Amino acid sequence: MSWLFGLNKGQADPPPGLPVPPPPPPPAGGSGGSTGDKPKDKWSNFDPTGLERAAQAARELDKSRHAKEALDLARMQEQSVQMEHQSKIKEYEAALEQLKGDQIRIQGEERRKTLTEETKQHQARAKYQDQLARQRYDDQLRQQQALNEENLRKQEESVMKQEAMRKATIEHEMELRHKNELLRVEAEAKARGRVERENADIIREQIRLKAAEHRQTVLETIRTAGAVFGEGFRAFVSDWDKVTATVAGLTLLAVGVYSARNATAVAGRYIEARLGKPSLVRETSRFTVAEAIKHPVQIAKRLTSKPQDALEGVVLSPSLEERVRDIAIATRNTRQNRGLYRNILMYGPPGTGKTLFAKKLAMHSGMDYAIMTGGDVAPMGRDGVTAMHKVFDWANTNRRGLLLFVDEADAFLRKRSTEKISEDLRATLNAFLYRTGEQSNKFMLVLASNQPEQFDWAINDRIDEIVNFALPGLEERERLVRLYFDRYVLEPATGGRQRLKLAQFDYGQKCSEIARRAEGMSGREISKLGVAWQAAAYSSEDGVLTEAMIDARVEDAIRQHLQKMDWLHKEAVVTAAQEGDGDSSRKMGFALPKADTPLAQEVIQLAEDAAPVTQEGGTHATQGKMEGTMPVNVAPDSIPLPVEGAESGGSKEAVLVEVEEGKNGAGGTPSQQDASLSVDSGAESGSKTEVPVLPKDGTPV
Repeated sequence: MSWLFGLNKGQADPPPGLPVPPPPPPPAGGSGGSTGDKPKDKWSNFDPTGLERAAQAARELDKSRHAKEALDLARMQEQSVQMEHQSKIKEYEAALEQLKGDQIRIQGEERRKTLTEETKQHQARAKYQDQLARQRYDDQLRQQQALNEENLRKQEESVMKQEAMRKATIEHEMELRHKNELLRVEAEAKARGRVERENADIIREQIRLKAAEHRQTVLETIRTAGAVFGEGFRAFVSDWDKVTATVAGLTLLAVGVYSARNATAVAGRYIEARLGKPSLVRETSRFTVAEAIKHPVQIAKRLTSKPQDALEGVVLSPSLEERVRDIAIATRNTRQNRGLYRNILMYGPPGTGKTLFAKKLAMHSGMDYAIMTGGDVAPMGRDGVTAMHKVFDWANTNRRGLLLFVDEADAFLRKRSTEKISEDLRATLNAFLYRTGEQSNKFMLVLASNQPEQFDWAINDRIDEIVNFALPGLEERERLVRLYFDRYVLEPATGGRQRLKLAQFDYGQKCSEIARRAEGMSGREISKLGVAWQAAAYSSEDGVLTEAMIDARVEDAIRQHLQKMDWLHKEAVVTAAQEGDGDSSRKMGFALPKADTPLAQEVIQLAEDAAPVTQEGGTHATQGKMEGTMPVNVAPDSIPLPVEGAESGGSKEAVLVEVEEGKNGAGGTPSQQDASLSVDSGAESGSKTEVPVLPKDGTPV
């Protein structure tokens, strides 16, 4: 309510945030006026008009009925003014505190900048000092190096001077020594010559005396030795007991040396036949002493193992499976009854299970097996005959019986009359024929070949059973695909030990689809397909084998198979055209399946056009797709071969082709007009089918 009394009139309030200026000091003295030197009274500037107005307002308020409310309102306004004044004071104090904080912050920043600058200055000073120290150190090193080089140069010069002085001294000494030596030798020579001239008579007398003594000594030695030997020989000849004993001793010595040498050779051959393994045998189930010592557990398991099924793990057509099972049973019973084994020829495309069945046959019958390759015989040269005899000697020593499997037998069992073979290979073939001339109860001979028509006729005479292992059909391919899918994919995936997983899809349907697409592929190619699936899973990032990966590997395998078939057909057609033979398949020993590619179709069509021979019933020789089939257009001089089985009782059987030879002149070659094929369908049917034969000139009969 200061306005009522005229206080602070005409003065404005200070703005917030700024300090209130102090009141002006009283004037030091007046410069004029009526008061003169007297100080002014504090009431001299008092304005009473304000009090009058206040009194007037108070009287009006007292008269008004709202006087109390006006006083309350005035009091409240005064309180509001005081509160505003207090808030301004607090704001001013906060501004002062903020100003102090800003000043402290600015001072801190300044101190930090000062410290940073001081640090930079110290670093620059330290860097400069380090640079100066390094420079001083480098200068010291260069000075030390120059000093060392100078010292070294001085030392080298000193050494060179000393060496030169030493060499000069040595040369001078050598020169003096040489001169002294020359003078000494010259003096000695002169003295020796003078002595020899003076003593020449004495020297000659000494030489004559020495020669006479030596001659006398030699003569006495000869006389003494002759007398001793003569007396001894005379005494030996006159004593007949000594002569007899001497002759008997020499005779016994010669007999002992000869007997020891022969006995050692016989013992060596016996040990080699019983305990060793011939060099031609690549693989055998018959264990040696070294193998028994090295692997005793495996040998014990082999000895205590029971005979296995001959067709375990072998997938064949029903007719072929029935036939080979009969062979296995007959072989087992032959071993048990110690009968004579029958020799078997297995032929067909590569990878159809010939070697696998031979091993299973030996294990089923309880025999040991030995595998040799025909390609190992020719490189042996003159040693081939000895090696062949060692093989059969080793086979005859087996008590359990031995199945001798000769893979790629056509490599050395070729025709001696038409084929160009070396004399060493001819001698080896003769040794083989000599050892297999009669059936044996010690070993069983099993031959495998892709080209059986190249065998010598004497080899054909030693074959008792011919089995054709043809390419698998649809059912066999499906069984093979499932077998190798389980072996290479499912078993590793479920075992958990290998990095292989299998995606979710219909495995059975996929195997059936692959079997339909893999037409013409052998069992070995299908097994390689299983290995390719496994490798594809291993090469993937997560180790998962998907259906797309399987299809990709199948497509690749089919494309490669068709390419191989195209190469084979081309080679067969070119060979048949060069030799003037219309039959291209007889050069390969088996019938080739037709491919689906245009190139394969063209090649097959060329082969069919070159060989238009048909069998009774109107079926072309090269169009048969049955299991165990062969083209029947065989040349007159070829060996008996299996052909398409005759339908007997609703089953296809392996049949034998016999060439009825006709007499044509002195050469004894079959007549082209009378040549025919007699197809024997087995003991059950008892009938024969006459099949015309294509002559070599390609003229149809």
